Amino acid sequence: MQKLKETINKIEKLDFSLMEETQKKLDNLTKPKGSLGRLEEIAKQVVGITKKRNPLFKNKVIFVMAADHGVTEEGVSAYPKEVTSQMVYNFMKGKAAINVLAKHVGARVLVVDMGVTRRLQITNYKLQNFRDRKINYGTKNIVRGPAMTKEEAVRAIEAGIEVFEEELSRGIDIVATGDMGIGNTTSSSAIASCLAGRSIKDLTGRGTGVSDEVFLRKVEIIEKAIRINQPNPSDPVDVLSKVGGFEIGGLVGIILASASKRVPVVIDGFISGAAALIAYSLKKEVKDFLIAGHCSAEKGHKLILEYLGLSPLLNLDMRLGEGTGAALGISIVEASIKLLTQMATFEEAGVSTKIGE
Repeated sequence: MQKLKETINKIEKLDFSLMEETQKKLDNLTKPKGSLGRLEEIAKQVVGITKKRNPLFKNKVIFVMAADHGVTEEGVSAYPKEVTSQMVYNFMKGKAAINVLAKHVGARVLVVDMGVTRRLQITNYKLQNFRDRKINYGTKNIVRGPAMTKEEAVRAIEAGIEVFEEELSRGIDIVATGDMGIGNTTSSSAIASCLAGRSIKDLTGRGTGVSDEVFLRKVEIIEKAIRINQPNPSDPVDVLSKVGGFEIGGLVGIILASASKRVPVVIDGFISGAAALIAYSLKKEVKDFLIAGHCSAEKGHKLILEYLGLSPLLNLDMRLGEGTGAALGISIVEASIKLLTQMATFEEAGVSTKIGE
């Protein structure tokens, strides 16, 4: 718990004076004021986060946290839980969607086993893109009791912090969050309901593409899990322990650690959104360090973003997870910084300013 408290205490506000200075620079570039819209806002936010007038994104890291969920016993997913471990191997081979998009944007992928049910055989794979931080072999079934103990919830968050801090030695200029865990949209709906105060029906989507019958059962399962476990909305760690997942806890740690080191965080979809809700509930200033990479097709994600006051960069009807939407978001954030640092001013380009100025 000590590491968690220390990390939270290190999170500060944005550098608003430097953001004002950046706005003046943006206004003096060879374009009408405000004509690059959100790109200008993003550039200004990144400067405020990093406290750097000319940030560079040499090191882009996508953290993909993986874990299994005991609630899959209730048939809430269209896929068996074995897919979680199978996809971890696929990530490590570099053959998944996130690997393709990471390569496209020039980012490295780090896969973290937070609680995969199976004991992974990693001897034949390169270990530089994998970390073993297994808290337990999957969570418990949340309709029969808490997903994990409160101690495990803290350990999951602190494991995420530790993974970030270890990777920081290799260099991190911007972070994207990703996940893998069959059944984790069920946990995310429960978390969002507790912390954002919305109904389960409003927040629950089709996840892996379940049928109408399974969808209705999924809603019932989440409602039952909350009724049985009574998570405390004023205690986000309690919510995580009662209805969450180990990979969600790990993402909370990544977000908190990034904010504490003044590193921009591009969050992915619904599961990353649930982690962001927990991080925000632990420290409100976290929100200013977050950039929503996209809006997931999972309907609950839009409600989470609205609650956090975040506007997504993209809306491509994606719902894969893995960090795919966040990876694409990184490319837009980087573009905003290149505009800030590489465009000429009116004076430098010899271009006339607006009449009357």
